[in-house]
Amino acid sequence: MSNTDDCQLTTKDYTILEVMLERSLGDDPMRELLRRKIDGATVVFRDDIPPTVVTLSSRVTYTVDDGPAETRIVAHDEMRGMVGAVLSITTPRGLALLGLAEGQSITIRRADGEEERLTVQEVVYQPETARRAAAGRQEGVAQPRSRGPILRLVHSADEPPAQPARRIPVHYDDGPDDPGPTAA
Repeated sequence: MSNTDDCQLTTKDYTILEVMLERSLGDDPMRELLRRKIDGATVVFRDDIPPTVVTLSSRVTYTVDDGPAETRIVAHDEMRGMVGAVLSITTPRGLALLGLAEGQSITIRRADGEEERLTVQEVVYQPETARRAAAGRQEGVAQPRSRGPILRLVHSADEPPAQPARRIPVHYDDGPDDPGPTAA
């Protein structure tokens, strides 16, 4: 396992980190880590990023020091309804994991001044790989079986439906819209 600041970032992820660095203040504790990420990055197009690299919206399994493995979605911001499932890149751990490959480690400084080592165990899901697999299926190219369910397009807005929509008659009651206190 390597302990390095070298990472691979998609052009989109790199641009987001640049903006975060521009907006950070001089005493921002994340500034040093942002600078390390940007300086050590190899920037690639999203179609060229290996499937074993953590990108934004990837689901990653990682360890902190020699602790138990944790699985989180590395995201730009916290997502509503996803408490405990998301690790934002606005946090040191989320930022540290971005761009690392499976088996790669990075050491970061915690808020209390101590250091911790994060190691990527597995990239369980990566949106760029899923996109390439979906594009390959559309072109008729055989793809390896994914780990998750396959979604199937049932209807496209670009094409008319195979059968015309069935009209359901609507009956209106001439009574009042408010059912009154007995409905409660």
